[in-house]
Amino acid sequence: MYKHWLFIPLVAVLTFLSCRKDSFVTSADAVVRLSTDTLFFDTVFVSTGSVTQVVKIINGNDQKLRLSDVKLMGGSQSYFSINIDGAAGPQRQGLDLEAGDSIYVFVAITIRPGAVNLPFIVQDSIQVAFNGVSKYIQLRAWGQNAHFLRNEVIRGNVTWDNTLPYVILGGLRVDTTARLTIPQGCRVYLHADAPLLVDGTLEVAGSKDSGSRVIFQSDRLDDPYRGFPGSWPGIYFRQTSTGNKLQYAVIKNAYQAVVVEGPSAGSFPQLSMEQCIIDNSYDAGILGAGGSIQSSNCLISNCGKNIVLSYGGHYQFIHCTAASWGNDLIAHTQPVLSVSNYVLQGSSILTSDLTADFINCIFWGNSGNVDDEVQVSKQGATAFHVGFSNCCWKVKNSPANVTASNMIVNIDPMFDSVNNVRRYYDLHLKASSPMIDKGMDAGVTLDLDGNPRPVGLPDLGCYEHQ
Repeated sequence: MYKHWLFIPLVAVLTFLSCRKDSFVTSADAVVRLSTDTLFFDTVFVSTGSVTQVVKIINGNDQKLRLSDVKLMGGSQSYFSINIDGAAGPQRQGLDLEAGDSIYVFVAITIRPGAVNLPFIVQDSIQVAFNGVSKYIQLRAWGQNAHFLRNEVIRGNVTWDNTLPYVILGGLRVDTTARLTIPQGCRVYLHADAPLLVDGTLEVAGSKDSGSRVIFQSDRLDDPYRGFPGSWPGIYFRQTSTGNKLQYAVIKNAYQAVVVEGPSAGSFPQLSMEQCIIDNSYDAGILGAGGSIQSSNCLISNCGKNIVLSYGGHYQFIHCTAASWGNDLIAHTQPVLSVSNYVLQGSSILTSDLTADFINCIFWGNSGNVDDEVQVSKQGATAFHVGFSNCCWKVKNSPANVTASNMIVNIDPMFDSVNNVRRYYDLHLKASSPMIDKGMDAGVTLDLDGNPRPVGLPDLGCYEHQ
């Protein structure tokens, strides 16, 4: 008898728990958790849309929960669009969640064209209603109008303005006889499928203030994509291109930031670069293939291969810094400077004349597997000259086939601040840097910041310690 009495209460408890699990919680105090209460979308260009973000709605109760309403408050007229538990649309009603279960709401945004020139805030919210109460998920985005160019060809002489950014989709080509001038303060955002191809002439006329530099970067400005290398192809100066100039330009997050193909049809240099920053390119920062480049006060940092000069050409780099640290985006496994007079074409080795001079430069790398940050290779009997004067390099084996004078070897330049974890790199020189006053007079009167040079004797690298 005692066992029977024990069995009856146990059955009753199990029955009660089963019924409770299958019943709905109806209290206004029901536990509903949101994975976030705000979704923020960084700059979204008008009409291009954004990355999709997600929020999770969780039933935190031991009973079923009925969501009476999940809706986008702006409805079908909102800039935002949502997908609720696999169904597109601004609203769903009567959604049942099992105890401890959850649903996903996916959110995207498209900014429609308007008349606003400056970035503007776009807001909406998602209402989650249950048991007579509501919770809200706030949606916020910075939208921006822009000039949109899709598979565009520049013909004639064209000068852009800086009132709106330019967004390039599918690619932009400067025709053989055309000239494109980009003024100070212009922002150019390029899609993943959008190289800038220059068959004619490109002139970038930035100035020293940070807001007046001309910036080329990917059009993905939302986290985490905004810092990814290889997000757009790069700028390609092809053989017919001549008379190009980049001044106070910032080129970042490309696959190959600047490519110069030769031999050029014009006179030296095919490309002049002054006070430029090239950063975080997945493959190459500067790639010369038989071309001609004159560069001064330029910083080429944290690229897969910072500077690659192959198949000959004519190059001059003065007061430049090429430096890399391996980080979680790009491993530092290649030298920061590689120079050669040849290229492999199938099983054949093609050679070409090479002249390359490096004056008052720094070639440095760390956090990688590279013993020699400068490598020079020679094949055949074509004209060959590679010279280094008053430079700092990190090498275990000094490169062959070069002339070098007044070199600083394997001495830390003592850059201002490097933090790999935060991916923060300030490559100005500390006051105690051994690079200070070690340069020669090369006729350069400014540094990368636009500050006067020299202060005393010229410093090595792109920055003059003030």
